[in-house]
Amino acid sequence: MLTRVTAQMDSPPEVVVVRDEAPARHTSFLSLLHRPQPAAALPTLDPDAVRMILYTSGTTGRPKGVLHSHNSMHALICQLRDHWQVRPGDRFLVPSPIAHIGGSIYAFECPLLLGASAVLMDRWNADDAVEIIRANRCTHIAGATPFLEQLLTAAEGAGTRLPELKLFICGGASVSPSLIRKAASYFEHAAVSRVYGSTEVPVTTVGAPLDPDHAADTDGRAGFAQITLGGAVGEIHARGPQMLVGYLHPEDEAGSFDDDGYFRTGDLARWVDDDYLVVTGRAKDVIIRSGENIAPKEIEDILIDHPGVAEIAIVGLPDTRTGERACAVIVPSSQSPPDVASLRSYLQDQGVATFKAPEQVVIWEQLPRNDAGKVLKHQIQAALTTTDG
Repeated sequence: MLTRVTAQMDSPPEVVVVRDEAPARHTSFLSLLHRPQPAAALPTLDPDAVRMILYTSGTTGRPKGVLHSHNSMHALICQLRDHWQVRPGDRFLVPSPIAHIGGSIYAFECPLLLGASAVLMDRWNADDAVEIIRANRCTHIAGATPFLEQLLTAAEGAGTRLPELKLFICGGASVSPSLIRKAASYFEHAAVSRVYGSTEVPVTTVGAPLDPDHAADTDGRAGFAQITLGGAVGEIHARGPQMLVGYLHPEDEAGSFDDDGYFRTGDLARWVDDDYLVVTGRAKDVIIRSGENIAPKEIEDILIDHPGVAEIAIVGLPDTRTGERACAVIVPSSQSPPDVASLRSYLQDQGVATFKAPEQVVIWEQLPRNDAGKVLKHQIQAALTTTDG
């Protein structure tokens, strides 16, 4: 693919192939080691110049090219240093794709700017991850919910609490409070915390790694970013030194910023205990049933603890009577799959209003996710809408 892309460029860059034999038009990594390097002065760079293009996850629609500068990335890494106890000699296990914001900063930026090391995984496997952490004495991991769930199961199976681990930061997908508490209890030397962020404003919150209750029940405090909701509850608007400098295609910027220069995330949240953020879901995911608003993430975070549920995603489907209905797509645990009545009863026991309970249950073997672990709800809706049709 890279050969095809560079062949179309007027001034193609030098492409270095790290492993395997390099095609004739490219350079092998080993040949670089033996190539004489002429002495040259380092170039003078504009710290506000664009130095990186990262693409959004593309869970709905076309991925956008997010532009970051030297300064925005440097601010981000300084934030991690200050809030996540990253010290020279620490080692990050990087299970996330390095073309994603959640992998690139730990693979490239932290080693360069903080003196940490990165241990990369070609393909995620929780059992392998346990052995890699033990062998390399990895201290930090940041990844989406499936990584934490599976690592916890694998560590329990291997009979190790991974005492080398200092921090597990969980974000990028819905994270249940019970998972954070369970992992923090088991990985007794590690702080485990939820966080919130985006490719546009990376690590908008830094979690609450030193505050176990808020680490599980909230997405933490803001780091360097400023956050407004327009009230106690509302859409998250964020800005700060780590925010993007723009999009690759300027037309993508239409409607992306408010009048004060805050990035409009499209995510909904509320404040608790003055300055802790709780993300309640995407504005576009809200289900409007008979005029009542239902936030799927709120219900997912409760139902994930149902004994018959291993994974769950709640989506809105068209309904001629109520406008929309809430459908729970469930990957069942080893127990009998739950039905609508079971879910409604469980929610009522938790004090949840009856109208928020799903009206339909669909059992799947797995939920569609992207490489970063996010559930692709638009694929679920498309499949179920086609089926209903």
